[in-house]
Amino acid sequence: MSFDSSVCLALLKEGGMTETYLVAIDLGKRHFQVCATDETGKTLFNRAFSRQKLQEFLDQLPACIVAMEACATSHHWGRIGLAAGHEVRLIPPIYVKPFVKRQKNDAADAEAIAEAARRPNLRFVAVKSAEHQARAVTFRTHQCFVKQRTQLINALRGHLAEFGVIAPGGATNVKQLEQAIREEGTDLPAVVREMARFYLEQIAALTIRIDELVQQLQLASRTDSFLRRLCTVPGVGPVTAGAIAAFAPDLRTFSNGRNFAAWLGLVPKQHSSGGKTRLGGMSRMGQEDIRKLLIVGAMSCIRWICRRGTNPDNWLGRLLARKPRMVAAVALANKMARAIWAMVVKQQDYRTA
Repeated sequence: MSFDSSVCLALLKEGGMTETYLVAIDLGKRHFQVCATDETGKTLFNRAFSRQKLQEFLDQLPACIVAMEACATSHHWGRIGLAAGHEVRLIPPIYVKPFVKRQKNDAADAEAIAEAARRPNLRFVAVKSAEHQARAVTFRTHQCFVKQRTQLINALRGHLAEFGVIAPGGATNVKQLEQAIREEGTDLPAVVREMARFYLEQIAALTIRIDELVQQLQLASRTDSFLRRLCTVPGVGPVTAGAIAAFAPDLRTFSNGRNFAAWLGLVPKQHSSGGKTRLGGMSRMGQEDIRKLLIVGAMSCIRWICRRGTNPDNWLGRLLARKPRMVAAVALANKMARAIWAMVVKQQDYRTA
């Protein structure tokens, strides 16, 4: 049951906490749990709010710290909190989990957010602007259409394989399937031909949209100085540069390039204890989209080197001589991430030497 925001404001005023306190919000779709604490950490109230009442409460609340988990809709509410004059702290959910006491419910989650937000050494997520999130929508739309096209192609290949029509995977080989469907000599029932045409129409429509989005990314990479600088890195194209611009925060918030690579999950997972350092595989605890594209770009660079038949006498060549290609690709992606951080912070283009 939602609580009246005016009652909560009255409780805060009665408690004398009109200047310094912290408000933790457990986000939801229609109902939001709000936990208010004083300067000492004592809970003033822990109540449920509706969407409309929460916005009214934030607008009328005196300036304070507003803490939330960095999850869906958190940046939207973060912008509302900033507009109302509050200090907004977005906390990664993995940092909140240790503070949840016993049973998990909305009240316990809000109290855990309040506890986590008070930690002096906790790292917070920067609130993204609406323009920053708009870039992410374009990239996500491109990725969604690519996945849908791949799904349709695989479904069509699977259906036609039942009738002896075989073609390699990938969007470039759809023409082989289209040619086989049009040939009168192919032993296909009329219903299968009709259904296959439906598939081909959907694939063609998605291909047009995908090409349009790629053209937008390419145009932006030529006109935007930030994207143009990122594209100077070998293995980084317009799509990867667009993903970095859409999902990465201001790179100046990272103290060095290794922290940026760790944020992407491109560093080894540690199992160290007792002074003994044990490093495992890639942690994968970071931004998945950028990490995947950097590894794909690194693998393309490695394939280009391997086609030449000789490994260069440099760091990458020596690494390829003793490690598998995928391990070398992850190491190269880590190095690319560090180079990108240095380029952005120092406002310089990529240099080979």
